[in-house]
Amino acid sequence: QVQLVESGGGLVQPGGSLRLSCAASGTGFTFFGRYAMGWYRQAPGKQRELVADISNGGTTNYSDSVKGRFTISRDNAKKTVYLQMNSLKPEDTAVYYCHARKSYDVWGQGTQVTVSS
Repeated sequence: QVQLVESGGGLVQPGGSLRLSCAASGTGFTFFGRYAMGWYRQAPGKQRELVADISNGGTTNYSDSVKGRFTISRDNAKKTVYLQMNSLKPEDTAVYYCHARKSYDVWGQGTQVTVSS
């Protein structure tokens, strides 16, 4: 089986920072380092959108809206992917989901990020 568990969300003021973590577990992630991983978000009334992803080789990709503010990274030994979010804006408010690209899609349950004063 496979499981992704996100953590680190919360309420933060504009300009603040948060670090999200996504821990992978289960026999399907025995070779975690082989898989591309990503972070998506979904705001109320909007479609889920890609925030950032990282290939099995470490190549990163970011949406234009977060480029220069967010950093995705991975620790294959810990089977964990991170999203460091700096200079947060109210428009970053959303549920953030971790995603693994195996031969099928794997999603976490999501973690709420709210940016508000």
